[in-house]
Amino acid sequence: MSLRPFTSESYSEGDRPEAWRDVLASVGLQPTAVTATHAGHATAARRSCQGVTLARLSAGPQAVSSWSEVAADHPLVLLPIEDGVALKTAVGHQIVAAGHLLLLPRKGDWSVSFQREMRAVLLSVTSEPLYGRRAAPDDEVRVMAPGGLSDVFARMMELAARDLETLSNLEWAALAHSLSDLLPTFLRPQNEVTSELGSGSATKAATLHRLCQTIERRLDDPDLTPAKIASVEGISERYLQKLFEGTGSSFTNYLRERRLQRTWADLSNPAEADHSISEIAFRAGFNDSAHFSRAFRQRFGLSPREFRQHEAERQSPSATAAGQRGWPQQALAQLRSQHAATAGQIATRSAIERAQIEGVPRHHQLTADASRVHWGYFSRSLPPQIEIGSGDTITIETLTQHASDDPERMIKGDAGAESVFHWTRDQKNVDRRGAGPLDASIYGRGAGEGFGVHICTGPVAVKDAQPGDVLEIRILDIVPRPSRNPDFEGRVFGSSVAAWWGYHYKEFLAEQNAHEAVTIYEIVNNADEPHARALYSYRWQPQTDPFGTLHTTYDYPGIPIPPSSVRRRHDVLDGIRIPLRPHFGVIALAPREADLVDSVPPAYFGGNLDNWRLGKGSTVYLPVSVPGALLSVGDPHAAQGDGELGGTAIECSMTGTFQVILHKKNDLINQPFADLSYPLIETGSDWVLMGFSHPNYLAEFGAKGQSEVYATSSLDLAMKDAFRKMRRFLMNVKGLSEDEAIALMSVAVDFGVTQVVDGNWGVHAILSKRVFDAAPNN
Repeated sequence: MSLRPFTSESYSEGDRPEAWRDVLASVGLQPTAVTATHAGHATAARRSCQGVTLARLSAGPQAVSSWSEVAADHPLVLLPIEDGVALKTAVGHQIVAAGHLLLLPRKGDWSVSFQREMRAVLLSVTSEPLYGRRAAPDDEVRVMAPGGLSDVFARMMELAARDLETLSNLEWAALAHSLSDLLPTFLRPQNEVTSELGSGSATKAATLHRLCQTIERRLDDPDLTPAKIASVEGISERYLQKLFEGTGSSFTNYLRERRLQRTWADLSNPAEADHSISEIAFRAGFNDSAHFSRAFRQRFGLSPREFRQHEAERQSPSATAAGQRGWPQQALAQLRSQHAATAGQIATRSAIERAQIEGVPRHHQLTADASRVHWGYFSRSLPPQIEIGSGDTITIETLTQHASDDPERMIKGDAGAESVFHWTRDQKNVDRRGAGPLDASIYGRGAGEGFGVHICTGPVAVKDAQPGDVLEIRILDIVPRPSRNPDFEGRVFGSSVAAWWGYHYKEFLAEQNAHEAVTIYEIVNNADEPHARALYSYRWQPQTDPFGTLHTTYDYPGIPIPPSSVRRRHDVLDGIRIPLRPHFGVIALAPREADLVDSVPPAYFGGNLDNWRLGKGSTVYLPVSVPGALLSVGDPHAAQGDGELGGTAIECSMTGTFQVILHKKNDLINQPFADLSYPLIETGSDWVLMGFSHPNYLAEFGAKGQSEVYATSSLDLAMKDAFRKMRRFLMNVKGLSEDEAIALMSVAVDFGVTQVVDGNWGVHAILSKRVFDAAPNN
C-alpha cells in the first residue's frame, strides 16, 4: 500500500540527477545513454500493492529506456499525458500522441523521448499478480490508440494516478487488483494492435502490419496510392481499404498522419537543420509546400517555420521550455517583435551610458502609466521598459488594481492612474488584463478574462542576467502614493475586498447568501502611530462595464464603479486602528515555461507572494529563468495579516526604491542563496523560505498548469514544501544532518500560513539568524 512521493525541491542541484535516476529505476526505467539525467524540477508519486506499481511522473525534456534489472516478463504500460513524445525502435521513429498506450518490453531495444516535458503515467505489474499468465511477447513494442477497452484502461490509469495520494488503502488495493486483472485480457492476441491501428484477427493484424511497413518505406513517393501498396503486397485494393476502415481510419488519413509525423520529427531534429523545410516536406511525400504548411498547422497548431524556430530555441543552451498551448499566437508574435525593437534601442542607449559612467552604480526611475505596466500576467516576451546594471538602484511607481473601488479618491486627478484605468465605451487603454485569450471567448468578461489581476510596472531588464543566476532585490524604501484629487489632495487611501475567492466565502453566519464587501481605508502615515482606519464599506452590486458586460461578482480587475452605484455603510471598524505593514505583494521575474502566465498563483519565480515581511529593509532572492531576468513589481499593500483570508490586503498605490544585485551562477558557492529554486526572503533578523502547494506548477502540470493549480492546492501540500525546503536549507547551507535539521525545525523554526487565496497556497518557514550566532563559520 506504500505511497512514495518525490519532489526535486528536497534535493540540492547536485543531488537531483541521482535522486531522479532512482525514481526511474523504481518503475523500470533509466535515462538513455545519449541524454543527461534530468536535473531540473521534477515530481513523482508512486504507489505499490502486491507487485502492482502505478506512478505519475512529471519532469523536463528527456529520453528513457528500459532498466533490465527489473524481474518481469511482461511489458511496462506507459501513458503520455501530453503531446511531444517520440518512440524509437529498431525500425525507426514514431510520434505518439497523448492518450495512446505504449506497451514496452522490459528488455527491448526501444527508447521514449519526451521532447517538450515529461508527463506520463506508468504501470508496472510483476508476474506474481498475474498468477503465471503471460501478458505479452518479450520483444514487441506496440502503440495502442484510444478506443474500446484500451481507452477504458488508459482512463483508469490516468484517474487512479491523479488521485494516488487521496485513495484509501482499500480503494487503492481494489484498483491495483483491477489493473493487474485487466492487463492479460487487455493484451490477448486477438485484441492486439499494430502501430496505431487495430485488427479483428491475428491474420488481419499481420497483413496490416506489413502494409504499414510498406507505406513507411515509400513515404517519399508523392503519388503513393492504395493501388500501389495493394499491388506490392499482393492483395486487392478493396481489401486494403477494408483493413484500414476496420481501424476507424482510412488509408488516406493514415498516410497523411505518418507524413506529418515524419516532418515533425525532422523539423525538431538538430541534425536536419541544414535541410530546408521544403526539402523535408518533399522527402516525406508532400509535393505542394502551401498544402503541407496548412496541413502541418492544422495538425500541430504552428506553421512548420514557427515550429522549427521554437524547437531550435528550446534545444539551444539558453533555451526556455516550449510555449503554453492555447495562448493567442498573434499577440505573442507582436510581443516578440516589440521586445526585439526595444531591446535594440536599450542596448544602444545603455552602451553610451556605460561609456560615460563605467562601473559607477546609477539610479533609475520608472513611472506608472498605461505604456509602462502589464496587467494580470508575466511574460518572458514582454519588452523591457528599462535596462539596469548590477548594483544600480531604481525607483518604481506601482498602482493598486483596486483603485477603481473609489475612483474619486484613488484615480481622479492622478495622470498615471487615469492613463492606466481609462475605460470608456470607445477606448480601453490597457486592454489585456490577465493571461487568458484576447477574444474573451470563454466567459466574455473582457480581454484576458480576468485570469490574473495585478497591475505590474516593468519589466526591468538586468544587464548580463542569465538563467541559473540569482537576483538579489533589496527594498530600500516604500512611500505611499497620495491622492491627486483636489478634494483629497495629500491624503492616502486604499481598499480591501472580502471576495468570492476568499477563504471565508462559504462560511457566513448572519446570512445564508454569500456576498462580497468592499472596505475603503485612509492611510494615516504619521510618525507617532502610522495606521489605517476604515472610512466606509459597501456590498458589491452587479456592475455593467463600459463595453456592456454585466459583472455579477468582483470578477474582472478595474471595472469602473460610479460612486452613485453603491450604498455606503459608515462607522465600520469604528475606533479600530490597523497597524501598517507596507510591502509589495508582487515581486516577480519572468518564468521560463510559458509566454503568458497568470499573475495570481506564486511559484519559484516569485510573483504574488503576499508576504508582509517584504517591506522596507528586507531582501528577496529569486532564481533567474530568462535572459535579462525581467523584474516586475506591483500589488502594493499598506497592511496585511498572514493568511490574507478574505481575499485581499489593504490595497494601496505605493512607490518603492530598490537596489538590484546580480549574482552569477559560478559565484554562488557557499552563499545562503546557492542552489536557489524558490523565493528566499532575508530580513535583519530572519531567513524566510517560501513554500507552496505546487512549487513549480507550470512544470508539474504543463499545459493545464494555470487551471490545475487552482483545483489542487492545499495547506498540507504547502506545509510539506516549506518543510522540504527548510530541511534542504539547513542541511546544504548550514551543514546539519537530516536528523539535526528535523530536530531544529521542531523547536526553533516558525511555520506560518502566508496566504490561502492565491490559487497556489503558501506556507512560509522562518529561521532566526540568532540560532546560529554561536555556531562556527556561520
